[in-house]
This record gives sequence, C-alpha cells and structure tokens, in this order.
Amino acid sequence: MLSLDNFDPPVGRPEVLAPGLRRILAPNPSPMTYRGTNTYLVGDSDIAVIDPGPLDTAHLDAILDALGPAQRISHIIVSHAHLDHAPLSAALQEACGAPIYGFGPAEKGRSAVMQRLAESGLMGGGEGVDHAFDPDCTVADGDLIEGAGWRLRVLHTPGHIGNHICLAWDNLCFTADHVMGWASSLVSPPDGDLTDFMRSCRRLRRHHWQCFYPGHGDVVPDPQGRLDWLISHRLAREAAILDALAAGPRDAHGLTQMIYGDTPAGLISAATRNVLAHLIDLVGKNKIAPKDPLRAETLFHLV
Repeated sequence: MLSLDNFDPPVGRPEVLAPGLRRILAPNPSPMTYRGTNTYLVGDSDIAVIDPGPLDTAHLDAILDALGPAQRISHIIVSHAHLDHAPLSAALQEACGAPIYGFGPAEKGRSAVMQRLAESGLMGGGEGVDHAFDPDCTVADGDLIEGAGWRLRVLHTPGHIGNHICLAWDNLCFTADHVMGWASSLVSPPDGDLTDFMRSCRRLRRHHWQCFYPGHGDVVPDPQGRLDWLISHRLAREAAILDALAAGPRDAHGLTQMIYGDTPAGLISAATRNVLAHLIDLVGKNKIAPKDPLRAETLFHLV
C-alpha cells in the first residue's frame, strides 16, 4: 500500500530536522525508493553520516559541502547492504577517512531457513544487494556508536535484509527500510525474511518512540501507530493468502494477481516477492506446504 504525501524536499540540500540532525535527499527516485534515499547527518562537530546512499558523485559532493568549518565526518554508518544505501560509503571514506560501521556483509544475519534457500539457488529481487559492502567496524545488537555530543544504540532488525540495523538516538529512531511512512517494506527472500521482519516490528513496538527517521520518505510522527499498521497489514495479507489457497494450490505469482489487484504494474514484481516471503513464513508455521522444493514458481497448498 502506497501512501503518497507532500514529501518532496530539494535534492542535495541539507535540511535541519532537529538540533544536531540534518537530512540530505539523494538523487535516486524510483518506485522502490520514493523520492530517493535519505542520508542523515548527526552531530554538531563530530558528524555521523547515516546511509551515504547510492554511488553518485553529486550526492558525495552534497554530503561534503554540508560540513561547516569546525565539523568533520567521524563515523560512516550503513543500515544495510542494499545498493541505494551502502555503495557511496567507500567513496565517502576515501574523501574523509572516517571508518565505516555496519552489522556486516550482505549475507550476515540471514536466518538458517533463508541460508538454505540461498544455497539451493533461490535468488532475491527488488532493490539490489551491495555484495561488496564490508564495514571496517562490525557492530552487534545493543552496541553503542558515540561521537561528540551524540550516542546511537544499534538495534539489529533483520527482515528487510538480514544485516539491517536501526539506530536509537534517545527516544528517536533511524529505521532505514524497516519502517517507512510512504509504503510497507519490501521483504524479498532469501535476503528478506518475513518471520524475522514481524519479530523486529514487535520488538520496536515495545518501546515508546517519539518519531522515526526512515530511509525513504518523510519523518514518521506516530511510530506506534505505524508499527501497528505494518503488523496488521502483514497479518491481513497472510489471511488473504490462506483464503486464496483454500480454493486450490497456487504459486506466488498467481496469488499476487489475486491479492494485489490495485498495485501499480511497476511494483508487481516486488509484490510477488512479498507474497513469496509470506508463503515461506506460512510453511514455517505449518499452515501450508510446497508441492516441490521452495522456489519462486513453486505451487503451495493448505496443510
């Protein structure tokens, strides 16, 4: 479900969102990235750059030009290894010398189920994975990343991809692609795992956040409400899939045609990947079973 709004900030121009926080929009709009990737600059002297974005010289210049005379980039933090978030980190490091922080390479944090599927040949789809990403500083759930005047706490939130992290800044949270206001997150196996995604949503829901700063789209002012919507949205999709399978076996594509009737043509492929994620999750819950080994074209039936 898309929820288009008035979010349309100028590309490449720093916007102050709060004391010690600026956002720069990258020039990579698309059906998957909305207006583009949000790069965040945290701090007043030591600057943490969260999600440098895609490999784009103009965006690199915009980040560097945003620095004041008394400011330096001390940390480069990548929320996850997708091509719209991670690749510019290497060029930014070359320009400023700061270390790159992240949970690990793209495959790190992948569940055992998804690892088996990847080894069997199931390929992902959607935003594209940055397989070259390999941070200098590997962080774990609960770790603190600190600079002058700021402290970020790492929350490992697999689901969109296994190495996805959110960053808690007191009662504010940078949620990258896990929670956005304009659309639900893509979960594309084997990189994405719906079982993990729902667990991560429920974990975030246990904290009373003031607002979310997502990887795409505007600030989310009602985090609890948005998480409730995401959870109920996924549960409704699950129910629709089970209802459709009650009429007989179907594959992910056939189910997508039935369930996502109002989805723009450009997003049908992503919707199909989301349905496949639901199907794999339902297999794990012993509610359905595949007729053949799990693949994108496998037929599924009720147990």
